[in-house]
Amino acid sequence: MKKFGKMVAGLGTALVVAAGAGWSHYGPRTGYAPSGVRLARIQQSPHYKDGQFHTLEPVTVETPVAGAKRESTLKLWTDFLFGDHSALYPKQTLPHVKTNLRTLDPAANVLVWMGHSSFYLQLDGRHILVDPVFSGYASPLPLKNFRAYPGSDIYTPADMPDRIDVMVISHDHWDHLDYDTQLALKDRVQHVVTPLGIGEDFERWGFAPDRILEGDWYDAIPIDGGLTITVLPSQHFSGRLLQRNGTEWGGFAFVTPRHKVYYSGDGGYGRHFADIGRQFGGFDLAILEDGQYNVQWSKIHMMPEEVVQAAFDVRAKKFLPVHNSKFTLARHPWQEPLERTAAALSRRRAAAGQGGGGQTAEGAAVPRFVTPLIGEALRIDDDSQTFTEWWK
Repeated sequence: MKKFGKMVAGLGTALVVAAGAGWSHYGPRTGYAPSGVRLARIQQSPHYKDGQFHTLEPVTVETPVAGAKRESTLKLWTDFLFGDHSALYPKQTLPHVKTNLRTLDPAANVLVWMGHSSFYLQLDGRHILVDPVFSGYASPLPLKNFRAYPGSDIYTPADMPDRIDVMVISHDHWDHLDYDTQLALKDRVQHVVTPLGIGEDFERWGFAPDRILEGDWYDAIPIDGGLTITVLPSQHFSGRLLQRNGTEWGGFAFVTPRHKVYYSGDGGYGRHFADIGRQFGGFDLAILEDGQYNVQWSKIHMMPEEVVQAAFDVRAKKFLPVHNSKFTLARHPWQEPLERTAAALSRRRAAAGQGGGGQTAEGAAVPRFVTPLIGEALRIDDDSQTFTEWWK
């Protein structure tokens, strides 16, 4: 077993070396440390100290679990790379509908989910693309474990509208910031909005500096056409290879005179959700991270039951679970996030004596759990639109 452990550790080292070996090929993919004026701005952030960004509430990437033996990083990687994967991947192609984004009614307020955390949002005439990953993998190397499920990879950069008003990137992890996708979309994107520091990558990748808009947590960034995007905190971390937390991570509020939409980005549960709900007075739709969790890293990824609580906290009328159904980045069954979230919301309704909408005993509105197929257009203003439990 000791020999096997060394082999796995060696494999992990080999993957890191492979990612950096051919620098001409992998160098741009790994990203760049912020420098110059960008670094000076970062150093003025109240969330940055000792050379790193920090969460609002102190968190650790690996969380001790009361009453449970801590699994070593080596064992986690061993299980992930060589363990039983039979429940981790769908056995059939995922059901999907490929909405033609180019022919959508420009006046329609819709969201099209593309699996994991990639989605296209059309809001009061603005075309917004969030965390697009279209290369087929959630890693710098084409490893089987990080490959997109069949049916979740139906969109390519060529399917995006000719004009994307805003592309939003929540943080620099591989499953949210994809080098090949960015290069393919570069000429279509009018503005890039990111938390602090990520603009360094975009500038080095050839995006015009005046198109890159970076904000610290709670910064409101005005966009043409009455859209304001506010960068918001999340309980997570950043880093593309060996350096960690040199760039910021976050969620976003998309606000127009008529609509408010919230995207959590990646992160654990925290009091920031209730603060955001109070600050914005609720949202028409919340897109919440729900997947790739483990009790051992529950401070940086929410458990499904916490996703339901977050939907209440931000005062969402509807909430859409994302960060699932495309990649296997944790060892829970692929459909478990949706099953547990549906069950948790059902329990909340039952405890309040409700079969559907309305309010809990505390007076909080019960949000609708919306589960469109990958590629299906979610109509933000249509409360009569129905969805299936397609993962069953």
